[in-house]
Amino acid sequence: MRVVSWNCNGAFRKKFGSLDYLQADILIIQECEDPQKSKDASYINWASNHLWTGNNKNSGLGVFAKNNTTLKLLNWESLGLELFIPFLANDQLTILAVWTKQANSPTFQYIGQLWKYLQAHQSKLSPSQAILCGDFNSNACWDKWDRWWNHSDVVKDLAKLNIYSAYHLLNKIEQGQENTPTFYMNRNLAKPYHIDYAFASSTLLTFANLNIGEPDEWLSLSDHMPLIFDIN
Repeated sequence: MRVVSWNCNGAFRKKFGSLDYLQADILIIQECEDPQKSKDASYINWASNHLWTGNNKNSGLGVFAKNNTTLKLLNWESLGLELFIPFLANDQLTILAVWTKQANSPTFQYIGQLWKYLQAHQSKLSPSQAILCGDFNSNACWDKWDRWWNHSDVVKDLAKLNIYSAYHLLNKIEQGQENTPTFYMNRNLAKPYHIDYAFASSTLLTFANLNIGEPDEWLSLSDHMPLIFDIN
């Protein structure tokens, strides 16, 4: 199975064709339009098998799959946190699609949203068949010493469930020491950051591979590079 996560930087109705050659079974797309409220016929037709959530019909979190891949939305309460889509793929894999946001929270912004979400739902993540994937808007380099819900705390909580970052485990790189950016602020090559992640159960990572898109190919379309996560 191939799972691709990409923050499309808006106007996904004009960009979805650029992903076709990746032949993803499941696409997790941040900043995309709600297909059910779109007027673009080609986008509506392409998104025939999808899940979507968001407060703005033009910029939400979407999951799109091939027609032979089943998506079952899981009934996990959102708790007002932004933005998450928990679903079951092919009645087998528990996947949590992620796009953390500021969410008008003065305290629990971005990674704090994911930390709170995991406190409520981590017991539902299968220790052998789970994936968390998306734009976390976070990195261990921004940890604050007096905060108990840092990026590193989320990583530790997931490790207790035997769930690890594919990029870090497969490349033997520590959190915060990444040398492959997933995001270029303002599409500026001089402002690289690693803020998009694919976490998975260790049993899945035994047969996994992860690649990150190159800026020469993707920067004209978005400030984020796609994560291409293969489970063989």
